[in-house]
Amino acid sequence: MATELDKVEVVTVGVGWTGGIIAAELAKEGANVVGLERGKGRSTEDFQQVHDEYRYAIRYDLMQDLSKETVTFRNHSDERALPMRQLGSFLLGEGVGGSGVHWNGQTWRFLPYDLEIKTLTDEKYGENKLDENYTIQDWGITYDELEPYFYQFEETTGISGEENPMSAPRSNPYPTPPMKETPITLRFKEAANNLDLHPGHIPSGNLSEAYENPDGETIAKCQYCGFCERFGCEYGAKSTPNVTVLPTAEKTGNFDLRTHSNVTEVMYDGNRATGVKYVDLQTGEEFIQPADVVVLTSYVMNNVRLLLNSGIGRPYDRATGSGVIGKNYCYQILPGATGFFENEKFNTYMGAGALGAAVDDYNGDNFDHTDLDFIHGGVAAITQTGQRPINNNIVPKDTPNWGAEFKNESLKYYHRALSVSCQGASMPHRENYLDLDPDYTDNFGYPLLRLTYDYTEQDRNLHDFLMDKCADILHEMGADIVEPTEMTDHYNIVPYQTTHNTGGAIMGGDPETSAVNNYSQMWDVDNLFVVGASAFAHNGGYNPTGTVGALAYRAAEGIIKFREENGQLVEANKTKNSKLA
Repeated sequence: MATELDKVEVVTVGVGWTGGIIAAELAKEGANVVGLERGKGRSTEDFQQVHDEYRYAIRYDLMQDLSKETVTFRNHSDERALPMRQLGSFLLGEGVGGSGVHWNGQTWRFLPYDLEIKTLTDEKYGENKLDENYTIQDWGITYDELEPYFYQFEETTGISGEENPMSAPRSNPYPTPPMKETPITLRFKEAANNLDLHPGHIPSGNLSEAYENPDGETIAKCQYCGFCERFGCEYGAKSTPNVTVLPTAEKTGNFDLRTHSNVTEVMYDGNRATGVKYVDLQTGEEFIQPADVVVLTSYVMNNVRLLLNSGIGRPYDRATGSGVIGKNYCYQILPGATGFFENEKFNTYMGAGALGAAVDDYNGDNFDHTDLDFIHGGVAAITQTGQRPINNNIVPKDTPNWGAEFKNESLKYYHRALSVSCQGASMPHRENYLDLDPDYTDNFGYPLLRLTYDYTEQDRNLHDFLMDKCADILHEMGADIVEPTEMTDHYNIVPYQTTHNTGGAIMGGDPETSAVNNYSQMWDVDNLFVVGASAFAHNGGYNPTGTVGALAYRAAEGIIKFREENGQLVEANKTKNSKLA
């Protein structure tokens, strides 16, 4: 039988970026906050001398143990889903700091077009630009309303960057200057300028200089060692929850961090969330933690799974288009091209997760889609993240997969290959969704989350367009051989692509078509907030962390208001903005 603990004001489920931001902001206001994290604690000291590619990039030391909990996957609803038994297409983070520990640091803002995509697309291209199976809808908040929260996240994390006329507009400059210019980024920018594009440095959470944030936390200067993605930073030079918001929360004395605490259920009386049930993974003991406010802060998958397993909200039904929990799951496409340079070598060893240059000319609605058979676009970028020794072996496509020629070509092109790639936006489709698997359960007997997803016609058309643009840039950079990245027939969950999953508990203005309001407050349960990329109504053409951070600061403000006002913080707008509503 579960032991019931003393009630607290706020409990967060997960202690990564969103859990850390909620904890810091509420604890500073004097609220008593408990953070439940199923993984272990970790700090900068844990990553000293840790350039071990096999341990972290191959064996995924910082990721979720799939033998205890995973997701099941299928391409179509008429197939039986099977468990993902090895991390592949995306990496599920675990431990204090979550994926904020092993992210690359690329910190973009979604565009104004993203947040009002339904309204702006209809106004410019008509209501039938996409067919009725694409469930695009506005987010219930405008860019101007969200802009201060973007900057609050950037100011806390010290983001390094420079103004770009094609990116989202800014009220303030970046807190720190852009990262170093390198021969690779310079070559990209010169080629982009020749093509009348607008290149700039990627906004970076690997800092160009030492920085003290408004809470007094210090982030060190990046050393360009190249061990960022899938690694913790041994220098404390990558903005993570562990060096920013979590120390701030802990200094207040109002934050209680409990590691190895796996939440299995949100306690719900049919009207309010009364707390959470969790298991201490070290002792096996089960606890109930009562709370005035429950905040789900587990990015996407576990946010949605906990809602479904707790019987909260209306599950999405693909057959009728009704319900909201599990709706609008989106991913990203990765069109691009690789260029091979016969007579030039580039230093690809050194780098940082967010070191690179990009153009936004093909993103959002920055170009006319009137004669195109898709909407949106993606940021096109060249990155210099640091080529590590094991998993980097780029050779032209006609090279044999083994033998002397393979070895010779591998050595020849190790420093002679550069890639330009896009993060292509992903539009929601009625056949792509999340629900509970009827056949598979986790270590504690709770149903696993089931992912049903495949590429759409919109994805394929956008991919081909962006792929050609990436190839154009590489030709202009002087590559002797340019090989575009072809799209597979169906989405494959095995090879790594991106961990930018979104949707499932989306934000909007209408409770009939969205799960949360623009403070990330559940429409159905006033004292339950669901914070993360689960709120994205679609996925844009960028890394999601900047927008997740902005929504988390907005949610923190909402929880502070809720403590004073109680009830719903936003008046529902019953105007339908989804084609399947």
